[in-house]
Amino acid sequence: MGQSLTVCFCLHFLCSGAGKCLEISIFMSDVRRRVGSAISLEPCWSAAHTWGFLIPYLIMLIVEGMPLLYLELAVGQHMRQGSIGAWKIISPYLSGVGIASVVVSFFLSMYYNVINAWAFWYLFHSFQDPLPWASCPLNSNHTGYDEECAKTSSTQYFWYRKTLNISPSIEEYGSIQWEQVVCLILAWLVVYLCILRGTESTGKVVYVTATLPYLVLMIYLIRGLTLHGAVNGLIYMFTPKLEQLANPKTWINAATQIFFSLGLGFGSLIAFASYNESNNNCERHAIIVSLINSSTSIFASIVTFSIYGFKATFNYENCLSKVILLLTNVFDLEEGALTADNLDSMKDYLTSTYPNQYAELLPQIKNCSLEAELDTAVQGTGLAFILYSEAIKNMEVSQLYSVLYFIMLLMLGIGSMLGNTAAILTPLTDSKFLSTHLPKEVISGIVCFINCIVGLVFTMEAGNYWFDIFNDYGATLSLLLIVLVETIAVCYVYGLRRFEKDLLLMIGHKPNWYWKIMWAFASPVLIISLFIFYLTDYIRTGTLQYQAWDATQGQLVTKDYPSYALAVIGLLVASSTMCIPIGALIIFIMKRLKKRSVSTLE
Repeated sequence: MGQSLTVCFCLHFLCSGAGKCLEISIFMSDVRRRVGSAISLEPCWSAAHTWGFLIPYLIMLIVEGMPLLYLELAVGQHMRQGSIGAWKIISPYLSGVGIASVVVSFFLSMYYNVINAWAFWYLFHSFQDPLPWASCPLNSNHTGYDEECAKTSSTQYFWYRKTLNISPSIEEYGSIQWEQVVCLILAWLVVYLCILRGTESTGKVVYVTATLPYLVLMIYLIRGLTLHGAVNGLIYMFTPKLEQLANPKTWINAATQIFFSLGLGFGSLIAFASYNESNNNCERHAIIVSLINSSTSIFASIVTFSIYGFKATFNYENCLSKVILLLTNVFDLEEGALTADNLDSMKDYLTSTYPNQYAELLPQIKNCSLEAELDTAVQGTGLAFILYSEAIKNMEVSQLYSVLYFIMLLMLGIGSMLGNTAAILTPLTDSKFLSTHLPKEVISGIVCFINCIVGLVFTMEAGNYWFDIFNDYGATLSLLLIVLVETIAVCYVYGLRRFEKDLLLMIGHKPNWYWKIMWAFASPVLIISLFIFYLTDYIRTGTLQYQAWDATQGQLVTKDYPSYALAVIGLLVASSTMCIPIGALIIFIMKRLKKRSVSTLE
């Protein structure tokens, strides 16, 4: 997951990071075994771009999002198989496409439920009064605040030290954090109970996980818009920054957002659609889902930026108050003589009147700027767990809003995990060998158990660094390749005309020119362009780096990944992308051997 105007939903944050955000993807299916409407949360972590990101996002939605969503829904509905079986029917040489989707979903499930574990951790602490991240703890001598917390903020301290107990670098593994292990086991237990009877049972659960976040969002919208400084965040959000359009990374991020928000390439859409009635109007659903998804993104971003504006305004005014107090005390000014309105002019006056004294004091005088506060991006998982907890602690009845927020985060996270596990379980339960020897409950249990065991890596002191590796490199490049091959396979292997006839039988009419142009030309060209952008950006970046927490400075510092971490990154990318050519090669060799054995017998 991975991974800034982001169209992510953690609340659906409109984000700038490379990658991934907490996203909503909505899948509505009218199915015989009633899968229902599924909203899933996908990984995206970053802080906030602005309006300039929305233009690439909408273009990606039209050129790539809706057409590829329609394509995957139609393939799953027509083939009546999970991702592996569906592409194998189209061509035996494409069986590796489905396997690659399953591998990506498996990687995602390995680390993604850790987010739910963190949400449980924060939810349990939300019932304390005051909130444990509301202020810094005292040091061991009770003579002042903890040294690390004093250098940063109480919310960052609670996240990096109390939650993660993070190590200084990825090379210092540290020990397993048993509190986080308990939360992770709880998160996987909840997921297992939701999927106990296989994919069919998730429909009832997603009605709750899909609707409850909207209720909480509406509460937060009302509260957010009434917060002091909310308008500053909204102005910041809707102020165009068109220079972002010239940055290829913006387009890569927009494409990544589309993939994650709509669930493209993971195989979960094909898995869910395989349960649809054969005459289900998947074209209408593709359009509706895409529009609801994007509308939810904008709606949730308004909530996010109103709270973001409140936080920035609070910090800005707090900064001004400290400067005013400092200048008033040092220069013995009358109380009330120095205000936020005349601060700049008074600074000029003090500089000219007391040049030496002011020069000595200058290092202690902070340069307060609302724009700088708004531009400050909380990177990574901090968007969900630092930014919001910092805003919540300054609200009235903070415990209530904290509980609501983290319940919503859990609902979104569980909804996402249902989609991820469905993408894994459907191909497994489609396998005659497994389904005849093991009941669905056992297959589901094995998948959850394996993922939970692997997830223990992310509960170590260096676990968050490995989380970032999986989040940043476990899916992005793989999804681009998977979706590209899917599009080419349908249009040029299976045949676009043949696919048109299938759609005619399913929904009663052939696709119009828009869908055909997108499938056959625009979407593949765009994905190839993104491939080039992605690789070019990687070459220009050089050595891959990560953000490590420096407790002595109370801030993040940039470090180079060690060689073994780079090897893991390469393995993550290769293990999914190489499934496609290796799968085709194995089928080719098997056919040649079979043909040779037949000719020998003759």
